[in-house]
Amino acid sequence: MYQPEYEAMPRLELEALQLERLRAVLHRVNDHNEFYRTAFANAGLSPDIASLADLKHFPFTVKDDLRAGYPYNFFSAPMHDIVRVHSSSGTTGQITVVGYTSNDIDNWADLMARTLASAGATADDIVQVTYGYGLFTGGLGAHYGSERLGAVTIPISGGNTKRQVQVLADFGTTILACTPSYAILIAETAQEMGIDPKTLPLRAGVFGAEPWSENMRKQIEELLDIKAIDIYGLSEILGPGVAAECDQQHGLHVNEDHFIIEIVDPETLQPVPDGEMGEVVFTTITKEGIPVIRYRTRDISRIIPGECACGRTSRRMERITGRSDDMIIVRGVNVFPSQIEQVLTGIEGVAPHYQVVLGKKGAMDTVEVHVEVAADTNFDEIRALERLQATVRNEIQSALAVSIAVKLVEPKSIERSQGKAKRVIDLRADQGGM
Repeated sequence: MYQPEYEAMPRLELEALQLERLRAVLHRVNDHNEFYRTAFANAGLSPDIASLADLKHFPFTVKDDLRAGYPYNFFSAPMHDIVRVHSSSGTTGQITVVGYTSNDIDNWADLMARTLASAGATADDIVQVTYGYGLFTGGLGAHYGSERLGAVTIPISGGNTKRQVQVLADFGTTILACTPSYAILIAETAQEMGIDPKTLPLRAGVFGAEPWSENMRKQIEELLDIKAIDIYGLSEILGPGVAAECDQQHGLHVNEDHFIIEIVDPETLQPVPDGEMGEVVFTTITKEGIPVIRYRTRDISRIIPGECACGRTSRRMERITGRSDDMIIVRGVNVFPSQIEQVLTGIEGVAPHYQVVLGKKGAMDTVEVHVEVAADTNFDEIRALERLQATVRNEIQSALAVSIAVKLVEPKSIERSQGKAKRVIDLRADQGGM
């Protein structure tokens, strides 16, 4: 552990610290943020809460609330105290802008040092940061955490995958930080360059920024001969560093001394018991620049009951299943892209690259999964391809209890991403519907 005094803090002490910090942040936003001041007043709520349980009475914050304050009106600190701004990618609408005070940056560095330490990183490691730098939080978040840990930091950012492989080999990189889909692309590129990915000096990787399945983890670990650790964060809350797996690889420890997690039913918005799936909601309790209260992430997960063998006392959230706004409804069945991925990565003969294509046929929505076949597939063997297509279709139907059309495509025909993989392609608007 990087900060055992917090990571292994007894639960009663941790909850007392959470309550103290929650009261402080409620007062902060009530005093300095017009949105929250109005929302609290309309709900008849006071920042002077009696217990952590009182948090459930406060209104939720959604992404549109932050968008409405674009660029700086949602900040709860004066601009002369803000030392950095980042933003969301803006792939689902106008970007959201987040501000950091020097204390926020300092805390962020500690939290990312914790994240890297949870993957086994120490000051003796060499960390290659392949997340994008700039307004995206991934690159600089991992960078500051690596430096705080005392490790050698390679700020290579994304892109130029052959160069990434060369740097991995020549610079002796031991820890890789990138998206899981890009880790697979790095391994494939190494093979194309005549380098066995298993001979690279890597021993662990911290992978996040997109949902990924357990089978993909196994694939990455097999390809690169490393331990693959899942990490979680989002720009509106902090960036990476909100939660991370430990070496047990059974749930992501939430840094509860900085964040309060809730799981709510996405329909009723009522809290669900530990162990039940729902939408993840976070309240930041140390952020100064842009603290958020009960922020609906749209990510789907659950709290894993019980204690972890690693000794950390924070609650664990299961790896993200998907996003409530990425969910596809196929003939009444809720389907997430990561569930399809879990099936595909367990089938021999297909590559771990796929896209779910949504279309329109008359008044009906259509769903088709495009799946790359393995690189050594002979496209002249029609019967073998038909058998493979039937296998993929049957495995998806068996796992998800719904039949989905499958199209096998040639190797490398699905666009590779150096950041977040684009798993869902929606063509319905172009085909006369939505």
